[in-house]
Amino acid sequence: MNEPLAVVIMGAAGRDFHNFNVRYRRDPARRVVAFTAAQIPRIEGRRYPPELAGPLYPGGIPIFPEEELERLIRENAVAEVAFSYSDISHLDVMHRASRALAAGASFVLLGPRETQLKSRRPVVAVTAVRTGCGKSPASRFLLARLREMGLTVAAVRHPMPYGDLIRQRLQRFSSFADLDAARCTVEEREEYAPYVEGGGTVFAGVDYEAILRAAEAEADVILWDGGNNDFPFFAPDLHITLADPLRPGHERTYHPGEANLLMADIVILAKTDTATPGAVEALRRSVEEANPRARVIEAAMPLALDRAGELRGRPVLVVEDGPTVTHGEMPHGAGWLAAQAAGARIVDPRPFARGSLREAYRRYPWLGPVLPAVGYGEEQLREMEETLAAAACEAVVLGTPVDLGRLIRIPHPVHRVRYAYEDRSRPGLAEAIRDWWRDRSSANPVADSPPEQVR
Repeated sequence: MNEPLAVVIMGAAGRDFHNFNVRYRRDPARRVVAFTAAQIPRIEGRRYPPELAGPLYPGGIPIFPEEELERLIRENAVAEVAFSYSDISHLDVMHRASRALAAGASFVLLGPRETQLKSRRPVVAVTAVRTGCGKSPASRFLLARLREMGLTVAAVRHPMPYGDLIRQRLQRFSSFADLDAARCTVEEREEYAPYVEGGGTVFAGVDYEAILRAAEAEADVILWDGGNNDFPFFAPDLHITLADPLRPGHERTYHPGEANLLMADIVILAKTDTATPGAVEALRRSVEEANPRARVIEAAMPLALDRAGELRGRPVLVVEDGPTVTHGEMPHGAGWLAAQAAGARIVDPRPFARGSLREAYRRYPWLGPVLPAVGYGEEQLREMEETLAAAACEAVVLGTPVDLGRLIRIPHPVHRVRYAYEDRSRPGLAEAIRDWWRDRSSANPVADSPPEQVR
């Protein structure tokens, strides 16, 4: 018999594990010899455990820094490198492809047909062309509209398994106690906490087949809240993609954001309340040229700042959603906009940054005078606490959805920014989701029965 082909999966602790689970875990013709890790700190050096890897991998699979790709290809006679992470420019994808090709391996992008799971429930997927477009507010807006229609909804979030992978195989969060028990990082809480605050339930983890089956048991509709502008892990019945007029041109130049744009049934032009009319119109033209069949909806993301009147003229430090201003390449986010509108004097946090936060400004040179919430573990939380304590400010504006005061001590008054989705088109997303459900139910009433009625 022929020896199995050796494979390396390039990832960032999310899409890579999913691609392994659905494409390689049971394939005796291919042997995954390693994962490589990028984007997320302190992922390398671990192993994908045998309990998740399956019987073909009794020792599990090691995870190495991406910088070791060529060595791994050479020492393991690797035939195939499967690129498996997202929110990266087309140019940078091809740089990685060139490295693999130069080392002698093929370079593979696994597509939806090979990686999407099929649900027994209807799936509404919310994706984006870039990180930080507003997927999560749009997802929560949809959840509320579907609930108003009398439907039970299970939200499923793109993976962020940065801790014990076995414990994180299948996660269900419906309370802050659940988040605390799972020792969720700041990045995880940024996505899960708003659902919990709104009385919802959100699933996530590592094994998305198990996660999907658990969600199906509770819900009439599965709501995929995609992260990192990845395309959905579940085959969508309705695919909604957000595009950002504050980053013109990115809708056609990032992976796999452009694929999301091309696949979308509905494209939302987000943040039209803070973008110029010219930028919105240019984005509309780009979207309609790329995907003329999609319905285009304009939306706002209005901001609300706690006790905004107290901040005029005062020095404040702004903490922003981490992914939006790091690999999302935004110089600032909702916190900076809200502080500016309140007339605050924004303090540059860079002179006060500690440890890995100092490194973040070097690694992400587009960062403006804001502090990214990058608490991937206890050490980074401590560094954030020390940075905030040292800052020459009189208040802290939190643009991250997480109430950081629950996790660290902040020795200044805290003002949280909240933002929501708001239709600016008529008809908008609210009408679109009602129309979709009505048409689907009329065509297929048995399939969309409540869970207890499905045989």
